[in-house]
Amino acid sequence: MPAPDEAETAIRRCLGRIVEALEAKSLGDLKDCYTEDVVSFDIEPPLQHVGVDAKLRNWANAFAIFRELRYELRDLAVTADGEVAFAHGFGRLSGTLANGGATEGMWVRATYCLKRTGGEWRIAHDQVSVPFDIATGRGVADLEP
Repeated sequence: MPAPDEAETAIRRCLGRIVEALEAKSLGDLKDCYTEDVVSFDIEPPLQHVGVDAKLRNWANAFAIFRELRYELRDLAVTADGEVAFAHGFGRLSGTLANGGATEGMWVRATYCLKRTGGEWRIAHDQVSVPFDIATGRGVADLEP
């Protein structure tokens, strides 16, 4: 079993690969970051996306919206113990839209649950959310970390 510092470094590297793959718009590189049976509670419907192909369809949808995109992770905290780990922080997808307009995107809350398989950390579950106003039932998308 690797030392906690080694595990945290490897997990941060795994999540860094997500950022690189998104900015390169590489579904192949993204696929390597997830388990085959990943369960994703993503920001877009339905309530859950099951399996790596479903997760990659979400990213393909984002790629169609953006001509160029950037992804930023901020305030990432990582906890690892043996073969499982979790990380949480804030993420923002921004860039140039397909129509040429620029967007700064919005900050979302992101949680990643990872497991080590074959010596590699992979995301087995992720959840992305925005806070909502209880009185209106609408998401609040203008918050910043």
